[in-house]
Amino acid sequence: MGTEDGMSAMDASELRELVSRIRDQVHRAIVGMEEAIEALVICLLAEGHLLLEGPPGLAKTYLVKSFARALNLSFSRIQFTSDLLPSDVTGSIVYDRSTSQFVFRRGPIFANVVLADEINRGPPRTQSALLEVMQERQVTVEGVSYPLPRPFMVIATQNPIEFEGTFPLPEAEMDRFLMRVIIGYPRREEEVEVLRLKQIYGEEPEVTPVADAEKVGSAIRYTSTVHVDDSVMEYIVDIVRRTRELPEVLIGGSTRAEVALMYAAKAKAAISGYRFVTPDHVKSVAPFVLNHRIVLRTRRPALDSETPELSVVRRVLEEVEVPV
Repeated sequence: MGTEDGMSAMDASELRELVSRIRDQVHRAIVGMEEAIEALVICLLAEGHLLLEGPPGLAKTYLVKSFARALNLSFSRIQFTSDLLPSDVTGSIVYDRSTSQFVFRRGPIFANVVLADEINRGPPRTQSALLEVMQERQVTVEGVSYPLPRPFMVIATQNPIEFEGTFPLPEAEMDRFLMRVIIGYPRREEEVEVLRLKQIYGEEPEVTPVADAEKVGSAIRYTSTVHVDDSVMEYIVDIVRRTRELPEVLIGGSTRAEVALMYAAKAKAAISGYRFVTPDHVKSVAPFVLNHRIVLRTRRPALDSETPELSVVRRVLEEVEVPV
């Protein structure tokens, strides 16, 4: 974690105020989705990436666009299809006739907030182009590396119940996402409120920018200073190690999962007004950090927000002793 030099300092109250204003603006366009909105904020502050899963028509794309608009950051949407090439994402070398030279033409990945829409519809070669992008925050073409703008986050969406014409994400790429949130159908009163908002604002609600790259950078730097005690680190390790011991789990959480859980817990503590991480912060984010990093021996599609993997993580949290 970290930010560029020169960012202005931010204290706990300023960060909480910023997060509150971001949430308020997103809710001008989005009804409900509290878990998804909090995950967006946590991933932003922890410099991580987010995977959103859910049936079509639940406003996943709308949510991401509203979030980027509230942050006043550059936004790019990449619609993944079976014929999408890696160069369509990262960019390519082209010949510039005006200068008689080959130059690098940047792809849509060069934005602060990148929406990878229906990511599992892209072929494996194109999906793998995101590995370097998400981990190293750079694009390498013809041996030359091009840094991506900061802050930078990838928010991917996919439909968990439609498999025709899709390519499941490999475990290595799933592991690059800090969190995964399953979005289920809203409650009846929330759906009525959606219709009210559409009648008033149509498809373009007035989401007012309440941040910028410098403010976001200051918030990220503040989050990185949140303290994690050794006992909490041991608790994080015990949770992840326990996922490897369950008989129904084929592959449990990795060391990267432990690091991700710590970073997410730091962000959760920061937005809760704490300068240190508590076990409750860890327990709060663990289901969303670990559910996509666990491979069960028998896989079943997620038809609602409580997946088999989530159930396993919740059971682990009940079994692992909490430090005092």
